Amino acid sequence: MIADYGAFLFASTGWITQFAVAFAGFAAILRFSVFRPSLGRWRISRRGWRTREVPAWFLKLWLAERESAALQERRVLLSGCGLRIDPRFYLACRRMSVFVSVTISVLAWGFHETGVVPLPGVWKGILAGAGVAGAVLFDGAALNALRHYRTDRIRRELIAVSSQLLYYTGSRLHLHGKLLRCLPLTRIIRSEMSLMLNEWYHDPDRALRIFKERLGTDEAYGFTESIRSLRLHESEEVYELLREMVREYKAKIDLAREGRKETASYVLFVLAGIPILYTFQIFLYPWVQEAARLFDALNP
Repeated sequence: MIADYGAFLFASTGWITQFAVAFAGFAAILRFSVFRPSLGRWRISRRGWRTREVPAWFLKLWLAERESAALQERRVLLSGCGLRIDPRFYLACRRMSVFVSVTISVLAWGFHETGVVPLPGVWKGILAGAGVAGAVLFDGAALNALRHYRTDRIRRELIAVSSQLLYYTGSRLHLHGKLLRCLPLTRIIRSEMSLMLNEWYHDPDRALRIFKERLGTDEAYGFTESIRSLRLHESEEVYELLREMVREYKAKIDLAREGRKETASYVLFVLAGIPILYTFQIFLYPWVQEAARLFDALNP
């Protein structure tokens, strides 16, 4: 069994290495080829492939073309994680992965039980298929965790940008210039904010709307509305609203920090109980057994 696993691992590594080398060589040929016309055609084709829509038959095959609760949930999760993926395509690929992995596991188990086709290391394939199916089925938990992590980071950067805007209170600098000076304070939202500033003079409302849609968090919606109010009418009431928003975001950060501390304390409590159990099993349990045998001997 171990030899079969080693051979399978060696063969898989070899195939992956060959594919990577072939892909890198093909990409180098396309990049540094002297045939410029063909290179241009490849670039046009690649751009066209990137903007191609998801085939309707693929969505209908996996029942992902209509609005549903699962589709709405994946749309919210993907938007909150910053993944610009069509939720219908993601849902279709998820259902396809579950179907394929479960089918492979069932077929491998059936071949193994009937003995029609002897497969070496069939149990590894069954476990791998079940593992893939389980991982795909519980993808919502992973996306939700990533969404919470990204939301916390975005909240911190929005606090930094808002605090810098409050520092410019009373300045004659234009709002676009203020936001441009706040750009070095960002990291997670820098690309979205740069696109917003680039689209600002073309259509500010559209730029703000696209900015909050790209971030996809509740904090981004509140920050965008505050920026829109500052653009329309810069007054002390709007700055007070911005201060209130900063205080609210800081309170949420403190609450999330306390929740992480509580979770970590539970984990440490469980880990601390493991040595206690081993201590009881190794040192105290033999004495308990010996005492029980002694009482049995005294009471025939």
